[in-house]
Amino acid sequence: MTGAASTLERPPVVVFDEIDSTNAEARRRAEAGETGPLWLVALRQTSGRGRRGRVWETGEGNLAATLLFSTDKPPGEAAQVSFVAALAVADLLAAYVPASLVSLKWPNDPMLGGLKVSGILVESGSRATGGLWIAVGVGVNLARKPIDSERPATALTTYRAAPPPSPVEAVEVLADAFERWSRVWTTLGFPAIADAWTARAHGLGEPCVARLGTETIEGVAEGLDGDGALKLRLPDGRLRRITAGDVFFGEAP
Repeated sequence: MTGAASTLERPPVVVFDEIDSTNAEARRRAEAGETGPLWLVALRQTSGRGRRGRVWETGEGNLAATLLFSTDKPPGEAAQVSFVAALAVADLLAAYVPASLVSLKWPNDPMLGGLKVSGILVESGSRATGGLWIAVGVGVNLARKPIDSERPATALTTYRAAPPPSPVEAVEVLADAFERWSRVWTTLGFPAIADAWTARAHGLGEPCVARLGTETIEGVAEGLDGDGALKLRLPDGRLRRITAGDVFFGEAP
């Protein structure tokens, strides 16, 4: 990772009153040759997106931000940035509510009080000069939860009497946290990130259902593998590595 690994200096932040999607803007800038690092923040998103093409409803007062940066890491290793981002979101939340309320559900769902409060979408592409551009999109329900949500969701204000931070204030806290965890990733490698993520993990040791496209399996979540895959212990004792999909604890898949 370049630009955001060696120091804790915060990348510049560009704020839009309204835009279709901060990830879409990051893609446009990357394909035009911009390398970052740069944070893009929207006070209003008209076409926010989540994982697997789902609509992401930002809502007034919520955070919609994307970090654009360039890296020479191979794609598989670069994808580990989603865990870095999840830890940064956890730190952002813990700056405003008790840390005991914050957890992380595989693969990249920050939770508050056991409910989804944030989404992370990582996209990438090849650069003409070599390496990759990476767009790390982060949405956080600061002020309100979605009106129409596929899964139960919550917002920071549910657990906080004082007004929530503004999106601009929140992205500054998020950016600082991302820089700290990026340094850990760069200097100590992914195992240190995996350990920190596991310490905040939601549902480890509990039965769960994993929905993997056309396949649905049940097991017990045991933790992260060395590449970020979820280790799932099946009823027959076999261990299954889950590299992509949705995992559900105590809820219908």
